[in-house]
Amino acid sequence: MGETVIGVIGGSGVYDIDGLENPTWQTITTPWGEPSDQVLSGVLDGVKMVFLPRHGRGHTLSPSTVPYRANIDALKRVGVTDLISVSACGSFREEMAPGDFVVIDQFIDRTFARDKSFFGTGCVAHVSVAHPTCPRLGKACHEAAQTAGINVHQGGTYLAMEGPQFSTLAESKMYREVWGADVIGMTNMPEAKLAREAELCYASVAMITDYDSWHPDHGEVDVMDIIRTLTGNAQKARTLVSQLPGLLGRTREPCPHGCDRALEYAILTQAPHRDPELVAKLDAVAGRVLNG
Repeated sequence: MGETVIGVIGGSGVYDIDGLENPTWQTITTPWGEPSDQVLSGVLDGVKMVFLPRHGRGHTLSPSTVPYRANIDALKRVGVTDLISVSACGSFREEMAPGDFVVIDQFIDRTFARDKSFFGTGCVAHVSVAHPTCPRLGKACHEAAQTAGINVHQGGTYLAMEGPQFSTLAESKMYREVWGADVIGMTNMPEAKLAREAELCYASVAMITDYDSWHPDHGEVDVMDIIRTLTGNAQKARTLVSQLPGLLGRTREPCPHGCDRALEYAILTQAPHRDPELVAKLDAVAGRVLNG
């Protein structure tokens, strides 16, 4: 049994956590570059929490320039065990309306301009992302949202696009009608894949701001409408996060779904042939298996 440390990556409009005791902003150095910002550490209802603003305070980073590897490494490095992603998204479903939240359980990754793995030449690894989110953590997020009075949907497929532009009408219709996606966003990939490589339990809470461009009554995405909805969603997200310590508790058992053991048999490069420089960079992410 270990200690629970809840990590929260805040997306558009979510730049801090309410009610933290002894909140401290820390600079974390990683071998993958600088994270999006300092991390905010503190205690909430007796449980350690760490917060990282994905786009930086002031929203200075675009979806394509977010340093995803540095962010995940930094959170792992400070002891995070359970990571919740909060992000804005558009909806492809009438019943998933602006202001609703969706606890994501699947992804379609259409990003192309981002580093998607900690591993590579000199240390090759293949993790499974067949089920890219942690059901245990997702269930806690769903319960937290319900307790907070949020209209929340359990399960949904998130189409991750590169951006920063929104979809064309043809793309929006294809993602919805042909591919069967439920929501669309720009930031959960490669974040979810990297969290799995770092053996972190990961859950994604998508906050719906608009109907993308497919909806006949809404037309193209209106940025001003998105910003108005974001403001309300951000407060809902902070309320959701405040429920998590009580649901997850101060201590945790090994993940029943194996998220915290994802690298157990994933590294294929034999020890004598591993690149020492790459192995050194993997100290936080994969130290459990490389140094075990």
